[in-house]
Amino acid sequence: MIARWLSYWKPTSPGLHAVCAGRIEDYGYLADGRSGALVGRDGSVDWWCPSRFDAPSIFARLLDDDGGHWWIRPAGDFQVERSYLRNTLVLRTVFTTRDGSVAVTDALAMDSNVRGHEIGRNPPGLLLRLVEGLSGHVPMVMSYAPRFEYGRVRAHLDLRGETLVARATGTTLGMTATVPVHRQRTEASASFTVDPGQRESFSLSYSSTYHEREPMPVDVPGTLAETAEGWRSWISEHNYPGQYPELVRQNVMILGGLTYQSSGAYVAAATTSLPVRPEGHDNYDYRYVWLRDFSLAMRALYQAACSLEAERLFRWLAEAIGDVGRQPVPIMLGVEGEHDLTERELDVLTGHLVRGPALIGNDAWRQRQQDALGQVIDAAWVLRDSLEPMPDDVRRLLRSLAEQAAETWRLPDSGMWEARGEERHYVTSKVGCWMALDRAVRFGTVLGSAADLERWAAARDEIRAAILQQGWNPSVGAFTRAFGSDVLDASVLVLPIIGFIPAADPRMRATIERIEQELTTDGLVRRWPDESAGFVICSFWLVECLALAGERDRAAALFERLAGRANDLGLFAEQIDLRTGEQLGNFPQAFSHIGLLSAALRLTEASTPAP
Repeated sequence: MIARWLSYWKPTSPGLHAVCAGRIEDYGYLADGRSGALVGRDGSVDWWCPSRFDAPSIFARLLDDDGGHWWIRPAGDFQVERSYLRNTLVLRTVFTTRDGSVAVTDALAMDSNVRGHEIGRNPPGLLLRLVEGLSGHVPMVMSYAPRFEYGRVRAHLDLRGETLVARATGTTLGMTATVPVHRQRTEASASFTVDPGQRESFSLSYSSTYHEREPMPVDVPGTLAETAEGWRSWISEHNYPGQYPELVRQNVMILGGLTYQSSGAYVAAATTSLPVRPEGHDNYDYRYVWLRDFSLAMRALYQAACSLEAERLFRWLAEAIGDVGRQPVPIMLGVEGEHDLTERELDVLTGHLVRGPALIGNDAWRQRQQDALGQVIDAAWVLRDSLEPMPDDVRRLLRSLAEQAAETWRLPDSGMWEARGEERHYVTSKVGCWMALDRAVRFGTVLGSAADLERWAAARDEIRAAILQQGWNPSVGAFTRAFGSDVLDASVLVLPIIGFIPAADPRMRATIERIEQELTTDGLVRRWPDESAGFVICSFWLVECLALAGERDRAAALFERLAGRANDLGLFAEQIDLRTGEQLGNFPQAFSHIGLLSAALRLTEASTPAP
């Protein structure tokens, strides 16, 4: 397992004003099936959009010091050790000071008395924090500063009974504490001392102002225990028999925490605007559902022995995509199926560590990305036993994707890296169209007539011939980024993974070797030569390629090295800086955790003797 590590913090003062947000890897992650929150190693909740993943935030210190926060921590210097309670996303942070030690347990509450795959469909909108004295006498401070609509609006805190209530922009927040709280207009603070065995409880409730629930007393210890049991009941339904079971279980849990349970959709990440370069670039909003990520997550989870509700997920996808006809398939959606995700800049937030800009929405929704066609049909093929008999709307969806692949594969597109600019004939986009038609033909008459299958097979073979002729660059000695390109691109590592070409084929073997030589540093694989950071999923793709090429031991060593690159809680962002090891990009990143799961499954497969 990934080792925990210690860090030393020096808070500037016990007052209301925060020091700047931490590095991306400093954060832990909480989830409730509707939204996600980030908690720093300094005990500060710095990100939470309570109504759903892509809703406006009430805490956004992650993107601006004045974006809103809620911290609880020792008043003086402290060291930190933290972990999730086993088989949960309930976070326990132990602060050690010269005066003693104290634990803070944090969670987003799950629905009460709900178990298994039903958890998270109707969460109560509660952020729970429990402080417990472990040794000595530890002075603590609390600072609560909600900021509505991405920090744009401050609301007065009014006392209603024992609850501090704030209302703005259609949102009502209610904060309670078992310690005396000092209120100052739009912020609140507290100073208290914790002795061994002493417990102090804090809770923050969210509700819509116009569908407001009456504030109810919250049993924080009891609700934390109920939430932990909910998570454990969910993970107990995932019976993975392969290698790295603890690591796989942990990553399944993280993907579960990135699920909008009402629809079953997986968001790409819980955050927006975290840059993928140290100097601050590509600060996009990832709180949406990419067809590629959604399909890869379904496939990885199913193969990890997770009991997915495949019919429900594909029916949601069919309903969300609708009848596309000849229009490009929407490559990303809102968590309830929204199509228009128009991007705009938030002028009220400076961006992570002032690396701006902060963005909401993502204009990649307008792009054509043809590899997504194949990813969806491939996921359906892997989960086919769970789709029998296939619902009509799912059949229509898969058939339309196959037809679009056959009709549009010759068109250029934006590629899986979502290039903003001129479209090109990306190799992996063509491979995605090949995969869509290959899997459609395998489905047989479930999807089309004999004439359809013949036509799809002919298009599939034509695409394959074009890729082998135009995607392979003999002067480079590798498959390259696009037809006619001489640029290496790690995306082509997917070719053997999806079954387009064997990893041992001399052309693919040469490609793997070139990527290892020219794009790999300390096991981290860059997407292209001038990129300054390793892309996590590409690094795990290299693991799969090595395993498929028969180099299982070398693949396993690389896998374990990469797994150790996660933060102390096992969480990955999208990229890792090659110089500093700093995590970069939105967090936690589903794509990265999908890559780890898929690589673990591939290593298990490589270790299983052939029958």
